[in-house]
Amino acid sequence: MNKRIEEAILESIAVKKQLLNDESLMVKIHSSVSIIVESLNKGGKIHFAGNGGSAADAQHLAAELSGRFYFDRPPLNAEALHCNTSYLTAVANDYGYDNVFSRMIQCAGKEGDVLVGISTSGNSKNIVNAYEVAKKMGIKIISFTGATGGIMKNYSDILLNVPSTDTPRIQECHIMVGHIICELVESSIFAENRM
Repeated sequence: MNKRIEEAILESIAVKKQLLNDESLMVKIHSSVSIIVESLNKGGKIHFAGNGGSAADAQHLAAELSGRFYFDRPPLNAEALHCNTSYLTAVANDYGYDNVFSRMIQCAGKEGDVLVGISTSGNSKNIVNAYEVAKKMGIKIISFTGATGGIMKNYSDILLNVPSTDTPRIQECHIMVGHIICELVESSIFAENRM
């Protein structure tokens, strides 16, 4: 058992080292921060979408922005699209689960917003459907995926694809990169107001 614990930790470290050595990923993280900051500074909203563990990550990252990250400051306009369970179950029942995020983007999104999709495979149909709607509305798209980017890469303004096909390792990197983005967004917007 101890051997497997050690192996899992080493696997996680190895993927994170790959991220650290990926110069293009560093540029894409910086670009993600810039897009989000620009949207928020212009009155935009950051929408997060994911399924399962990625839904938990979506909700977690939205809370880091709308609540606080490192210091007290005004809230930032961010929300995960799945949080209203009455809406989610009604739309899934009436229109199919593939439409739960696209319908929410139709009603809650506007030009200048940002949609952050999180999917280890990059093939989540309900996120892809939301991307199609977002593109038509002038909403920027940032994708967190695994190695290939899946279908989501074809819609993304920025693709943050973790170099792994192992779901737990991908998810560990997604939350790490998401935390980095939240930290940099917070410090960029509130640089002079830090309390």
